[in-house]
Amino acid sequence: MPDAGASPAAASTSVSPATAASTSASAGYGIRTTVSGAVPETVAAVKAALKEQGFGVLTEIDLAATLKEKLGADVAPQVILGACNPPLAHRSLQAEPSIGLLLPCNVVVRAVEGGTLVEAMDPQVMVQVTGNPALTAVADEAASRLRAALGSLHPADVRPPA
Repeated sequence: MPDAGASPAAASTSVSPATAASTSASAGYGIRTTVSGAVPETVAAVKAALKEQGFGVLTEIDLAATLKEKLGADVAPQVILGACNPPLAHRSLQAEPSIGLLLPCNVVVRAVEGGTLVEAMDPQVMVQVTGNPALTAVADEAASRLRAALGSLHPADVRPPA
């Protein structure tokens, strides 16, 4: 599990493929990286990176638009992607029939000062919440794949289309 005490400065640097391991913890329950692109371009890059790691995006929620529509509240651009890797989801269900309560893997793309933050829930949370050690191997693999997806992002991936 990543170090929950990672410094904000280390987490705010853009991540290139050569430094994929430098993704950091987010509040002890997430994996994060920051890129310089805008939210829409970053969402597209994240979807492509997730696909490379075997994840499909089942849901996409524009949280800023939803809160504006429902509450009239203005928040920074933020999109929640519900990502699923079917073989990993199946293995999870075999180990823990109620694991659907914790699926799919949420990946959040949101605007922050100086760039766009990409955060994914650390799949180890499944093991912690359920207390089921049979989920450890699948959570390890899911976390590895999510770290690889986030670690593959860099500014060149998220520039606006020409």
